[in-house]
Amino acid sequence: MGSAGDVHPFAGIGRALKARRHEVFVMTSPYFEDVVRGAGLEFRAMGSVADFERIQADPHLWHPTKALPSIIRNAVEPCYEPILEHARDLHLPGRTVILASSLGWGAMVARELMGIPVATVHLAPSLFISSHRQPVLHGAPVPQWAPGWLKSLQWWAADKVVDFHVLPALNRLRKSHGLPPARGMLSHWHSPDRVIALFPEWFGPPQPDWPAQTRMTGFPMFDEAGLRELPTELEDFLNAGEPPVVFTPGSAMAQGGAFFREAAGALKLSGRRGILLSRFANTIPAELPDGVRHFSYIPFSQVLPRAAALVYHGGVGTCAQALRAGIPHLVQPMAHDQLDNLSRVRELGVGDGLHPRQFKAKRIAAMLDRLLDDAALKARAKEVAKRFDPAGWIEQTCQLVEALDPKLTSAP
Repeated sequence: MGSAGDVHPFAGIGRALKARRHEVFVMTSPYFEDVVRGAGLEFRAMGSVADFERIQADPHLWHPTKALPSIIRNAVEPCYEPILEHARDLHLPGRTVILASSLGWGAMVARELMGIPVATVHLAPSLFISSHRQPVLHGAPVPQWAPGWLKSLQWWAADKVVDFHVLPALNRLRKSHGLPPARGMLSHWHSPDRVIALFPEWFGPPQPDWPAQTRMTGFPMFDEAGLRELPTELEDFLNAGEPPVVFTPGSAMAQGGAFFREAAGALKLSGRRGILLSRFANTIPAELPDGVRHFSYIPFSQVLPRAAALVYHGGVGTCAQALRAGIPHLVQPMAHDQLDNLSRVRELGVGDGLHPRQFKAKRIAAMLDRLLDDAALKARAKEVAKRFDPAGWIEQTCQLVEALDPKLTSAP
């Protein structure tokens, strides 16, 4: 469930599992059918393209406090029954496992009804609450230095809020299938079979109160490279001058007009070259400064290694690509995991951020100047890039999936 940043990791894992001779089905929105099939995987639809585009157009999707109830109501709840239907259709007893995204709660119902082993896959550290190094979340009042008991009280209150939004529909589903009611969703969204954290320890160090069944691997790094043709003019643009600053507010951001207006203004003020990435052409200013180009989509792995910096929303997949490229980050966090990812970028010493209200051309230009003139920061970014081991990480992830059922290690 979610945007390209949520779907790409599962396509990447699926492709690796297929190379190990497993049959792989990806259940997601038909909006991503081409991505799934392009990766050589089987596809099963949840909802319609129109459903995805309607949810994507909801401005609450990017609100720090309104996003969760909007996503639950419009995206999570309609997928409960489709997940169960596909699970029934595809289930081969003793030869089937499910990898569930953080919001794929219908998979937990399939686990209880059909006995299918489930691994919950979390893409970012913010999905793990903790009374030690806690995730940095919008609206969470308790600071990092607070005592553990106060942090625990905060998470108890947060659990009640999440339950208020999630449990009515989820428990109606469970009751209809003869299952007892669920409670405590902040812990219920971790499968008791296995939790796979798709990020390395140096990005999100594990905490003592994380679920004991958690295993960490690393960023999956799938970005459709090789599945799409690159824009014909991209190579000429990259060769025409200094490395550009790349700007993107995320693949699902349909309300990015202000972001790109300020981006263009910052590039003009600083005299820097830039690339604006968005599928929503209506969000791009009609007139762009010299040396600034708009492209609908470019796999990050094919542009960021040749970029000066990345200015983005703080999504973990985009963050991982910038870390691998070894370039400075400027983050404008809006909702979801983004504020926490910014906190980790700062801890690594490879970038900084601006609140959306501060995201104005002059502030952006000044921060880009500071980041790009900081030789120590740029050196740290290069050092972090050396820590990447995508092949090793995906191997570890596949082994964890196969370990859910010993029969999977000898796929026919």
